[in-house]
Amino acid sequence: MSDHAALLQVENLSLAFGGVKALQGVSFNVEAGELFSIIGPNGAGKTSMLNCISGRYHPQVGEIRFRGGEITQLKPNQRCNLGIGRTFQNLALFNHMSVLDNIMVGRHHLLKNNFLTGGLYWLTGARREELEHRRQVEEIIDFLEITHIRKAQAGTLSYGLRKRVELARAVALKPDLILLDEPMAGMNHEEKEDMARYIIDLNEEWGMTVVMIEHDMGVVMDLSHRVMVLDFGKRIAEGLPDEILDNELVKKAYLGEEDDALAEDVAAGEVA
Repeated sequence: MSDHAALLQVENLSLAFGGVKALQGVSFNVEAGELFSIIGPNGAGKTSMLNCISGRYHPQVGEIRFRGGEITQLKPNQRCNLGIGRTFQNLALFNHMSVLDNIMVGRHHLLKNNFLTGGLYWLTGARREELEHRRQVEEIIDFLEITHIRKAQAGTLSYGLRKRVELARAVALKPDLILLDEPMAGMNHEEKEDMARYIIDLNEEWGMTVVMIEHDMGVVMDLSHRVMVLDFGKRIAEGLPDEILDNELVKKAYLGEEDDALAEDVAAGEVA
C-alpha cells in the first residue's frame, strides 16, 4: 500500500525502560479504512506500541504521524482531539458510575460549552448540545446492544459487558482511528462472536480505522485486512493473514517451532 494514503505512519520507533528494549526500530503504516492487527508472544511490545500511538508513552527514537502531521510528543488528550480513541487491556471504567455516564465521559472533549456558558444553561446552546450528545450516546448504546444495562453501575456488570461498555466509551470519542487492546480477552465464545461483529461493523459501517491487539488467532485471521508480528520489540513480519500463517519466522517465534499442524490450530483459533 502506498505511503501517501496512510492514515497512521510509524517510523523507526524505539522505546526502552532502563535497559529493557520494549520496541526496536519498528516501522509500519495503517491505511484509512483498514482493520490492522498486531500480534506476537507475551512481552513482544504490542501494548507498548499502542501506548506510543495513544500518547501514554513517548518513544526515545522515531516518529508517529497521523493524517500527515507529527504527533510523537503530543499528550493523550491532544490525540483524542485529533480523532484517536482506545480501549485498555485492563478495564479503565469508573465502576461507581452508570453505564450511560461512563460513555458520556468519552464525549467530554467534544463539548463546546464551558462552565461560564454552561451556567446560562437554558439561554445558550448548552442544553441543545447536551441533548445532541445524549442522542449520539444512545445510538452507541443501541448499536452495542447494552440498552438493558444503561442505568446499571459499571462495577456490578459481568466482565464481558464491562468490555463492551469500555468499547462504547472509546466509540463515543467519534475517533477516526480506534486502538483496541485485547478487546476479547477473558470472553466466552458467544461474547467473542458478538465483539467480532461489533468491530467489523465499526470498521465497515461506521468508517473507523482499527488497530487491534488480540491473542485469539482465529479472530485475528478472520477479521484483519493486514497483520504485523512483533517479537522481542522487533517487527519480524507484516502482510495478509494467509501470508502471516505461512511465514516460517512467525511460526518459530509465535509457536516455538515450525510445524504445519500448529499453523492449522492457529487458523482454527485453538492456539492463543
